[in-house]
Amino acid sequence: MTTDSRTGVGRRSAATLICGALAAGGLAAAGVTALEPGEAAASSHREAPLISGTPQYDNTDLYAFVSPDKPDTTTIIANWIPFEEPAGGPNFFPFAEDAQYDIHIDNNGDAQGELLFRYTFETRTKNDKTFLYNTGPVTSLDDPDLNITQTYDIELLKLKDQRTVSRTKIADDVPVAPSNVGKASMPDYDTLRKEAVRELAGGTTTFAGQADDPFFLDLRVFDLLYGGNLSEVGNDTLKGYNVNSLALQVPTHMIAESADQPVVGIWSTTQRKNAEGHFVQVSRLGSPLVNEVVNPLKDKDTFNASAPWEDAQFLKNVTEPELPKLIEAIYKIPAPKEPRNDLVDVFLKGIEGLNQPPHVTPSEMLRLNTSIEPAAEPKRLGVLDGDNAGFPNGRRLTDDVIDAALQVVEGNSSGRRTTWVTRSTPTTRSSARPSRIWRTRRRARAGRSRRAWTAATTSATSSVTRCGRPVRTGRTTRR
Repeated sequence: MTTDSRTGVGRRSAATLICGALAAGGLAAAGVTALEPGEAAASSHREAPLISGTPQYDNTDLYAFVSPDKPDTTTIIANWIPFEEPAGGPNFFPFAEDAQYDIHIDNNGDAQGELLFRYTFETRTKNDKTFLYNTGPVTSLDDPDLNITQTYDIELLKLKDQRTVSRTKIADDVPVAPSNVGKASMPDYDTLRKEAVRELAGGTTTFAGQADDPFFLDLRVFDLLYGGNLSEVGNDTLKGYNVNSLALQVPTHMIAESADQPVVGIWSTTQRKNAEGHFVQVSRLGSPLVNEVVNPLKDKDTFNASAPWEDAQFLKNVTEPELPKLIEAIYKIPAPKEPRNDLVDVFLKGIEGLNQPPHVTPSEMLRLNTSIEPAAEPKRLGVLDGDNAGFPNGRRLTDDVIDAALQVVEGNSSGRRTTWVTRSTPTTRSSARPSRIWRTRRRARAGRSRRAWTAATTSATSSVTRCGRPVRTGRTTRR
């Protein structure tokens, strides 16, 4: 709910092998530290019964990280509308006009938002006597042949105990990058996307538009974890689909409580106007995969309508998680003993000494220590591999959140360099050659991630304009 709402070594080694195999269907280390997001992974597609039927309001992902190109700023990227088929015309994929797309900031650890960035959208149609999205080749955002356009406003709300203290419009009538119809309609789509990146007053930059969804996710995971024998891994189900992204780069001092308390908690929500004309929260997302695989069916819709300060009702889902038991039942890897207070520390409080604010109220959100400088060479497992600038300290586009989360759920949550299998610690497998599954994983991931990974670690181009692969167009790109 938001303002205006009504509303032992052996076991560990075996577990590591299974986790590595399971994550073969997980997130590729892809993406770039970019504001304009052509590489945006997704972790919450159709995760709850009600929201699965209303994709315009469905959060898919949230990222937050200290900007590599501007270390005194923080970049936040929030995605909506999963499974956008590139050829899905003639209406394509606009943001909803009857929605409030919100990004919340908790800068003191009390599980309540102190700041809220609210996006609202307006659609304009030049010619309603044609079925076409565009009536000719489009070369600019104000091209008369772009028949259907969207613009958006951003309001910054300052809150106290979830009551609005002040409200400031920081963006007015900013154009949205259109859906990428194809080469004939938009011969230079990259130019259109760059034109949609806008500088705002006070050092803030914004972008709204479509992005390629490169999340390496094999949805056969739901066939009892890849067929019960790991026979169904390595297929990138989401490759070629798009999402809609909101990206905001803000001066860090604008969102952090102080230099002495630099940890911020971030989550995104969608509020939809109901029949009575009131806005009601229908979707919520903080850390990845929570409502997907942590909450059971009975709690999913309730979670989407709830707020972090109400999260005590979901605590048992964290301390007695289902996933380790499922892995034990199928692959005979003993589940860690319950209650899982280690998961509470990592996912509900933040890691002590890293991204846990003082006097923290346990609650589900993405927590980022904004004083940690960006890593010169980001590691895909983030904190688990000694890279404190990565997940679960915020989330970068390059972070392999599925692999990291699986290892933590299986009981290895020290939060520092470990004996797990990573690209930088091959000695853990020195006594045996990599398994077939591990080789499959690396082959499947490498082709998808190589270009974006290189861009993320070497590019000096502004994160406002770097975007990885372009938005997908046309059915031939689905593969």
